Amino acid sequence: MKIQESAENYLEMILMLTNRLGQVRSIDIANEMNFSKPSVSIAMKNLRTNGYVDVDNKGHIKLTEKGLSIANSVYERHKLLSQFLVHIGVNEETAKKDACKMEHDLSDESLIKLREFMADK
Repeated sequence: MKIQESAENYLEMILMLTNRLGQVRSIDIANEMNFSKPSVSIAMKNLRTNGYVDVDNKGHIKLTEKGLSIANSVYERHKLLSQFLVHIGVNEETAKKDACKMEHDLSDESLIKLREFMADK
């Protein structure tokens, strides 16, 4: 199932923040993504409604199995694209920014070939 790019970005950010902080709240996402708290709250409501996240009574956000699957996929693409771009000479900061733009549209075929190419590096 294809979801909107913005939803993918939120799911990826929740995964990254969970890995770094252990527990994630809307304010953590807002601060990290430089978005307003109301914007993040609306996004979290939509993600919760669609079954991608759960929010407990303390406001901690957790990815559901469905949300984690998408977040892992997007994050893998991001890391692989970043590594590739750095490998071909792009500076790390630019590589990260460009990978964020590219990760949403990369075909499965290109992902497989990129994985194979980078496995040899």
